[in-house]
Amino acid sequence: MEQACATAVVDARGIVRGWSEGARALTGYPAEEAVGRPAAALLAEPPAAAVLAALAGPVVLRHRAGSPLPVHLRACAVLGADGAPDGYVLTAETPAPGPDLAARAFEQASMSLSVFDTSQRYLRLNDAACRVMGVPEDVLLGRYFPESVEDAEHSRGFLRNLRQVVETGRPVRYDSWAGAPAMNREHAWSIEMWPLRDPSGELTAVALAAFDSTEQYLARQRLALLNEAATRIGTTLDVVRTAEELVELLVPRYADFASVDLLPWVLGADEPPQDPDSEIVLRRVAHGSVTEGAPDAAVPLGQADVYPVSSPPVRALREGRAVRGQAGEPDFVRWVEDRNARSPEGRSYREGVHSMMAVPLRARGTTLGVAVAVRMAHPDDYAEDDAVLAEELASRAAVCIDNARRFARERSTALALQHTLLPRGLPGQAAVEVAHRYRPSGSLAGIGGDWFDVIPLSGSRVALVVGDVVGHGIASSATMGRLCTAVRTLADVDLPPDELLTHLDDLVTHLATDDTGDEVAELGATCLYAVYDPVSRRIAMAAAGHPPPALVLPDGSASIVPMTAGPPLGVGGLPFEAVELELPEGAIVALYTDGLIEDRDRDVDHATAELCGALTASAESLDALCDSVLKAVMPEEPSDDVALLLARTRALGGDRVATWDIEPDPAHVAGARQAATDQLAAWGLEEEAFVTELVVSELVTNAIRYGQPPIQLRLIRDRALICEVSDGSSTSPHLRRAHAYDEGGRGLLLVAQLTQRWGSRQTGGGKTIWAEQPLPPD
Repeated sequence: MEQACATAVVDARGIVRGWSEGARALTGYPAEEAVGRPAAALLAEPPAAAVLAALAGPVVLRHRAGSPLPVHLRACAVLGADGAPDGYVLTAETPAPGPDLAARAFEQASMSLSVFDTSQRYLRLNDAACRVMGVPEDVLLGRYFPESVEDAEHSRGFLRNLRQVVETGRPVRYDSWAGAPAMNREHAWSIEMWPLRDPSGELTAVALAAFDSTEQYLARQRLALLNEAATRIGTTLDVVRTAEELVELLVPRYADFASVDLLPWVLGADEPPQDPDSEIVLRRVAHGSVTEGAPDAAVPLGQADVYPVSSPPVRALREGRAVRGQAGEPDFVRWVEDRNARSPEGRSYREGVHSMMAVPLRARGTTLGVAVAVRMAHPDDYAEDDAVLAEELASRAAVCIDNARRFARERSTALALQHTLLPRGLPGQAAVEVAHRYRPSGSLAGIGGDWFDVIPLSGSRVALVVGDVVGHGIASSATMGRLCTAVRTLADVDLPPDELLTHLDDLVTHLATDDTGDEVAELGATCLYAVYDPVSRRIAMAAAGHPPPALVLPDGSASIVPMTAGPPLGVGGLPFEAVELELPEGAIVALYTDGLIEDRDRDVDHATAELCGALTASAESLDALCDSVLKAVMPEEPSDDVALLLARTRALGGDRVATWDIEPDPAHVAGARQAATDQLAAWGLEEEAFVTELVVSELVTNAIRYGQPPIQLRLIRDRALICEVSDGSSTSPHLRRAHAYDEGGRGLLLVAQLTQRWGSRQTGGGKTIWAEQPLPPD
């Protein structure tokens, strides 16, 4: 039974003996609570005598929640063998709504509702429609619609849609940005018109509902502005240009005038940030106005100004939030008077200013300055939603400004040695998910030379590095920095792990000898270098005196990778051996330094077993697994630094890689271009097709012209679009400047200009030339 109709069975003594699901839905009483109770206990008030006599009529029940429940009750007697009633079957229905309910709904609806005849004359208006029009209903009844509104495009469009419904007999729905007679500003309206027909089906009138969607419209506008800010702010690592981009975004859509003032230290001064609890000095770096030349600016670009503690900019800096001001408020009046006193020539351009907002520029907990937005011609004052939007925009701009400031400062300022040598944040790559921990030694010997790195390589591959320099202190940290740089340089050449360690061994041997040729004591290092390819899911690794990595498979099993450690770096003259494994997707490779498993009075084999056990423990994330491994395995008071790098492998399936064998004939270049274009279309990357065609054409042509077969073209869709062309020649290409009348020599230069980066690597059968194009995030 539905809630509108419920059934119960009552015996001759008035006790409930049966209870339907519809009765439960209607009254809230489950069967176990209703059956066995007197039926009178379910009544909110006694029924009228006429109802009892007729066994039908209105009755008020009591809902289980305690509220009265009017229903229409009907009873049907159930006769026994003697013809006397043995009980009754009761059915209850909720009363149907009265005819006036629809009328009240029409009148009291929060949206504007109205009805027009087929000649576009008013027939009915509800209260909301009358408020929009600014007059009572009787003033408009019978009037032709154009006579009640201004002659504007939105009014003419409204009339056209009314006529269209009459002519076609079909509903019309559209959105409009328009004003109304009783409103002092334009609103966004979602309007629906539909035909009304009499019982014979003849169209007699047109009804419409107009929903004021201004808030939703403005919310969409604000969201669009935020999305635009992500692409327009921070395109360069220049503080002033970033501030200008913020102003360009705000004016004229969000403000009639906007400015950005920064604390002087942000622009390169050595003094620390000033205390915003007193008068502060701010330097104008950018401003813009709807008036060309920004004559309404009181402070010229590049000039500093002193702001009193009561001014909106200082209040925003002090309170760390957006501060709004409106005409008539004392602080706002003083601020306008101060602007006019400082720049009297711009007074006329500030006429009509009625709202302003100052927003602090804060990034990473540091206050950089303040942005000010002012409205004059814009009709609306800044509201709370505007303040939220401004804070979000300012936050994004502040991060970009701070990035630019850090870039400029870090080029000329040397940070503390240890902080610069270990990576703060690992570079973005898609081959592995990584997590890392570094714990410095607590011994009196000082900080050691442990390091780790994750290096993106060509072809979506990634290099994982961990190492340990002998000794402690500044000398070891300095050597660590040099080795880190050397590993990154050698990795950029794309050497295999064993060859890279050979070159690194030569470097350490060179560093261990001073200018006099004497050996420098205790200069050596260990290193483990691994390269993982997500396309083939193979990892190649080699070690120089370093503990082997641990491997955790998706089935939960953990083991130490069997490999030859090789001699430490700096011994010289001995080879390094590489081992290669195929890993399933989701495997975890753990690289670590010996401080994790080695300590005085500690068995290394036992510690290694503890490491494997800790790696198989359940954890929410790799970061959490790092913490749990350190807690379970690391000595309570380690005498050496500890570095731990965990990498969970990912795989690039065949749907993200495309490979073609190319015949060494220039006639096949066009086919290679077409194949690449078709593959991009299949990937939904048509916008990258133009550049990719040029890159494929140049690289394939060069391979045919200057390389040797076999020639292969490969496209990889990862975080970037990677184009690789391999051939059997080991000769690496190089850029050169072509002269004006040269017929060739511009291909690689064109590739370098059109792509994000490019390069070459040696392979077992020749070389591979690659180029990367950035892709928008998925």
